[in-house]
Amino acid sequence: MTTQVTATTDARRGASFLQVAIALQTLTIFLQAVSAGLLLTASYGETLHSVGARVMYAASMLYVLAAVLAWKPGGGSPRPVWHATGFLVLASVQVVLGIAHVPSVHLPLGVLMFGLSVLALARR
Repeated sequence: MTTQVTATTDARRGASFLQVAIALQTLTIFLQAVSAGLLLTASYGETLHSVGARVMYAASMLYVLAAVLAWKPGGGSPRPVWHATGFLVLASVQVVLGIAHVPSVHLPLGVLMFGLSVLALARR
């Protein structure tokens, strides 16, 4: 009985950590949109957007870690791990497009990523 209670508690902790990671990722993507606007209007916009890209990428890696931790202890579905990994791939493409200065794809992909992140957050 104690083992079952401990496993259930660990699964809840993993799920709440996953939810926090998705919320953090969603917030960082939103802040990237704000800093993109500052790129057009403020001298410090480029620096802020560049730093924000690193934070967003770290948040995406945290999402993968949280998904693995939520999956492994509870033995649940690996689906969140696949979603998080796919999102990390999108974030990687986004960073490459930003460095290459391809706004015609970079901006719509950012909007898509924000929508997908909000959707992932709503599903949790």
